[in-house]
Amino acid sequence: MELREVDQVLKEYGYEESAILPILQDIQDRDRYLAKEVCEHIAEKLSIPVARVYRLATFYRAFSLTPRGRHLVSCCMGTACHVRGAPRILDKLEMDLSIEPGGTTKDLMFSLEAVNCLGACATGPLVVVDGHYYGHMTSMKVDSVLKEYKKPPKGKKDEGKTKKSRRSGKAEAGASRRKGPQ
Repeated sequence: MELREVDQVLKEYGYEESAILPILQDIQDRDRYLAKEVCEHIAEKLSIPVARVYRLATFYRAFSLTPRGRHLVSCCMGTACHVRGAPRILDKLEMDLSIEPGGTTKDLMFSLEAVNCLGACATGPLVVVDGHYYGHMTSMKVDSVLKEYKKPPKGKKDEGKTKKSRRSGKAEAGASRRKGPQ
């Protein structure tokens, strides 16, 4: 994200220090991570120490200081999922994506994480991709799930559609209402 785009986000929130979390969330939503230059710019523009920005960015797990993939793949490793084969699912994901949990593919298409519990124990083992739950997962099903997200976007997707930002309530051009892979 260019710094002028960061300035636009800051302007939307009136350069208010109290809006630091939604500011960081909006930037994270656009870039999928918070770049060093962006954090420093935010601190400068809000007249706060850069350490405060980093403290928030490292405290909340939703934020990342390293580039993330376009699609976030979460494999539940909670007890219910674990006893139903989650370790095999995670092994298959690692093998297919050639990354370990916490990693991102070289093409920045996927990031993989192993999580303690996703709260859908009855459907375990469970994999979540971009907020879409895939229950009763098996190693054989991993290929078909990943294949859906590897499809290249068709033309200029989401052209002309809008949706409201969940934080600011303002319309965002080009945002999709579509479910599933994008």
